[in-house]
Amino acid sequence: MNIGQAARATGVSAKMIRWYEQQGLVPAATRSESNYRHYSEGDLHRLRFIRRARDLGFSIKQIAELLALWNDRGRASADVKALALGHAAALRQRILELEEMVQSLGHLAEHCQGDDRPECPILERLAAPVVA
Repeated sequence: MNIGQAARATGVSAKMIRWYEQQGLVPAATRSESNYRHYSEGDLHRLRFIRRARDLGFSIKQIAELLALWNDRGRASADVKALALGHAAALRQRILELEEMVQSLGHLAEHCQGDDRPECPILERLAAPVVA
């Protein structure tokens, strides 16, 4: 299967497949006589794994760890669970940070008249010195 077919079969763009190869998440594809990449069913399975992990917000480093755990049949599931729970905790923290941003922006927008005047508390706040 060539890279275009692999992309369609996995939902991972050809550009990302090449990038995952560069990052070492996917082994370098075998090449045809005309130098086209060729992907096996195992490669497609790995690409789908990576896509699902990316959809869950795992970083490239975390995906590399997950792939290593996936390939290690002697692994403890506790190691996988710890990685997943750590990622979930980081996502919860990020959600809190995003909610704070939404509240701050909402507060700034409430104080902006939104009329033809040039005064804008949103821009003033963004330009204000940072208070430590």
